[in-house]
Amino acid sequence: MASVWSYEGMRVVVSGGGGAGMGAATVTELATLGAEIHVIDLKEPPVDVASYRSVDLKDPDATAAAIADIGGTVHALFNCAGLPGPPFSDLDTMLVNFAAMRHLAECCAPLMTEGGAIASISSTAGSGYLLNIAKWMPLIETKGFVEAKAWCEANPEAIATGYVPSKEAICIWTLHAGMDYAKQGIRVNCISPGPTETPMMPAFEDFAGADMINLFAQGAGRRSTPEEQAYPLIFLNSRAASYVSGENFVTDGGTLGALTTGSLVLSFDAGENNLA
Repeated sequence: MASVWSYEGMRVVVSGGGGAGMGAATVTELATLGAEIHVIDLKEPPVDVASYRSVDLKDPDATAAAIADIGGTVHALFNCAGLPGPPFSDLDTMLVNFAAMRHLAECCAPLMTEGGAIASISSTAGSGYLLNIAKWMPLIETKGFVEAKAWCEANPEAIATGYVPSKEAICIWTLHAGMDYAKQGIRVNCISPGPTETPMMPAFEDFAGADMINLFAQGAGRRSTPEEQAYPLIFLNSRAASYVSGENFVTDGGTLGALTTGSLVLSFDAGENNLA
């Protein structure tokens, strides 16, 4: 019997598995673990995979067609695609980061057998999600991509800036969807990375500033690498995590823990951090 850490004999779909970010790092590591990998992205994957399809995730019909074309059994879905917010519109950011993520889960679930798993990438930028559950439940409870898009279009103030709202929505959907998907034998989880050196980082720095971003990378004293986020994501979809579901796994080097317990205090007015 294969190790619970192995992906031998497993067919996986990786959305956002091209380029050089967390999705690409996930694809690279999955290849070493023996997975049969099918990538959906606008950029080509960094290693040879079983199949690659160039898909605009804002087009739900194209996404559904790509999953149908892959066909067969899907053992795991990795939702790694994302936009950073500006310079992209608030609506496009919500559609790619949340609506398309949920749509892919809905497309892949019928192809999954008992033990299937879905893991998505949220962010510590969405760490206030527990305070905003009531705000986002109307979006979470929409049916399908088209309804989610209509809700976002009707609520421009709620989705302002795009990135933080989309990441809060991912966390809440993960918690909310866990039980329903469990009835199908499917686990649903997400990770919330801290600042990570990916190709999107320049956009974050343009929007918030490098100093502000670095304030939230103090747990480990540095930004993470894409590989350091790929590893926990792969764990969540592995057989080693067979009893883990509905979980938001914070992968920020300990920063949120330090903030929560008061061992790290941020001073935004002075532009400096104070360590208690």
